[in-house]
Amino acid sequence: MAAKILANLIVMGSGILARAFVQAYRQALANASKSGVAQETIQNTVRRASKIMTEQEARQILGVSEQSTWEEIAKKYDNLFENNAKNGSFYLQSKVHKAKECLEPLYQCKDQGTTAG
Repeated sequence: MAAKILANLIVMGSGILARAFVQAYRQALANASKSGVAQETIQNTVRRASKIMTEQEARQILGVSEQSTWEEIAKKYDNLFENNAKNGSFYLQSKVHKAKECLEPLYQCKDQGTTAG
């Protein structure tokens, strides 16, 4: 008899907890949509994923000007990349790498243009 009462209490308690959890989750979603947090989070995720580094940003990261040669850029890249590998952060190291990747096609085009002309 006591086991049956205990089992009923456990089943009823589980049902109450499940309903409370679902209700709390629905309320959290409603609050997020009212305050715009959900939409803002989605927009930020899309912006970060699709953000392409500009030439100006790449030059700022590497500390080079438009007049810099590829050799100067490569030296700056090697120096910054190695420094961040030793005592820096992976985030900064990846920014330096992306900056080099952004500028590389520009200098390849210049090199091809000077050899062909």
